[in-house]
Amino acid sequence: MISHTRHSVTADSLPHLFRPEEVAKALGCSEWWVKEQARRRRIPFTRAGGAYRFTADHFAEIVRAFEERPVRTAEPVAAERGATARPRRPPEPETAVRLRARRPRRARLGESNAA
Repeated sequence: MISHTRHSVTADSLPHLFRPEEVAKALGCSEWWVKEQARRRRIPFTRAGGAYRFTADHFAEIVRAFEERPVRTAEPVAAERGATARPRRPPEPETAVRLRARRPRRARLGESNAA
């Protein structure tokens, strides 16, 4: 015998959906930016009733997507190099190019019309 059990949907069983203004406030940006990123499919979202909504997982993924990791430079820091390292010389200044103003266009056109 097959029994059919009904699953009841309660507020406790559904994930909390955040509105764009809530996400924007948490990220420190504008509501417009959140909606624009969702519209361009740059951040994850859910469309509920035609409006953008975000779960806690979406929010965590947005934070990870825009995370910036420190860049490891090839040049060691001065403290790591030691006190015996030579200081860098400033780059040689480039020779300045002398600019010359052109005659105004209307003056050049007036010469060709007068001839």
